[in-house]
Amino acid sequence: MESRKAWVMVWATFVCLAVIFGVSYSFAAFFENFSHEFSAQRADVSWIFGLCGLVYFVLGALGGLLADRWGPRLVCMAGMVLIALGLFLTSQAQSLGSIYFSYGILVGLGIAFVYTPSIASVQPWFKARRGLASGIASSGVGAGTLVLPLVVSLLLTHMDWRESLRVMALGVLILGVSAAFLLEKAPAIEGGVKGVLEGLTLSEALKTPAFRWLYMGTLLGAPVMFIPFAHISAAARDAGMAEAQAVGLVGIIGIGSLVGRFAIGWLADRVGRIQTLMLMQFLMGASYLLWAMADQGWMFAVFSLWFGLSYGSIVSLLPAICMDLFGGRAVSAIIGTLYTGAALGNLLGPVGAGRVFDLSNSYTGVISLALLISALATLSCWRILRHASVAH
Repeated sequence: MESRKAWVMVWATFVCLAVIFGVSYSFAAFFENFSHEFSAQRADVSWIFGLCGLVYFVLGALGGLLADRWGPRLVCMAGMVLIALGLFLTSQAQSLGSIYFSYGILVGLGIAFVYTPSIASVQPWFKARRGLASGIASSGVGAGTLVLPLVVSLLLTHMDWRESLRVMALGVLILGVSAAFLLEKAPAIEGGVKGVLEGLTLSEALKTPAFRWLYMGTLLGAPVMFIPFAHISAAARDAGMAEAQAVGLVGIIGIGSLVGRFAIGWLADRVGRIQTLMLMQFLMGASYLLWAMADQGWMFAVFSLWFGLSYGSIVSLLPAICMDLFGGRAVSAIIGTLYTGAALGNLLGPVGAGRVFDLSNSYTGVISLALLISALATLSCWRILRHASVAH
């Protein structure tokens, strides 16, 4: 039976992830404000979201290495302070270029210092119910995606976008730093030597075929995963949906994500995490078929729910799969390195989608490419099964 402290780690991580991804995905609420304020095209505004994701995925490995050395508490608290600073500086911005730095770089760096260290801190505290614990902890992403964009939309009805960003910065300082303070590094589990957890080092894990295929699946799945966060609200507005309802689609993605993280974590512990990952990757790509047909609000809502369920399942499974395959010795660094695979897709997916739209005034080409890439990502997940023997 896991300790009470282990479940404190789960819920502290839940809050940390809710804060950082609530901030990240609230970008959709500010998309039109940035576009109008600085007379920018969609591809130009999409660079903000893309840069933020690029930074936190690339530097997530650094965050993981720092957490393996210093523990998650100090690293995550520093990350929360950086996010708050980035939001405050964004509220003072006088050009789109300065937002590339304040929101894209600073907020991205802060998320890098929170995401990997917090989610990786959960895995070593659990054995039998690792999938469930990971699912609950990572469901903070869904909760933040559901709640914060809607809160920001409400704030924007009472104050301008600059004031809303300052309120967000204050909230991150209070709630985010408090949750990060509760995080601790797990003690050595049974089988460890001299306080070192079982498993592979980062360099050993990188040499395994299982890691290479897992990395490939993450790399290919990333564009499919992040395009809707930047563009689905804009697509819905183009179809005649009201502003508040269009932004609310990101919240519906959050609802689906919450359901996926709780349900899939429980199921994957019983039927196999890698098999479940492969299925969810396939379903995430298939959801784009509904986007292709969407011309009414309810269709966009169903797409968002379907996409959110599969996306949330994938994100919750990856840390547990890393722990299964490579052990807990360097799990933060391994997860952080895996997430660099999502960096390029996070940047080029939303930006490329914006460019395609600016040229064609349609998302049809984007959807077609997403379907192809998703099929390749699903194939990569299937290949992991051939190399999935426990490596520690």
